Amino acid sequence: MTEKHLTITGSSSVSWKDAIVKAVEEADQTIDYISSIKILEQRANINGSKISEYFVDIDLSFIIDRDRE
Repeated sequence: MTEKHLTITGSSSVSWKDAIVKAVEEADQTIDYISSIKILEQRANINGSKISEYFVDIDLSFIIDRDRE
């Protein structure tokens, strides 16, 4: 079994958790066999005194299927 890693960034105006969920859902549309994620970094933009956008960098792991046609 071969596993590959890809770093992606997710964003949300709601929360870091929402940014993570959205990033995984979007990646799942084009990447098969996602096996795990690791949160690398969380950050946010501030507008006035409130967070306006949440960002999260994710290390996404997926399995390489060498028998796939």
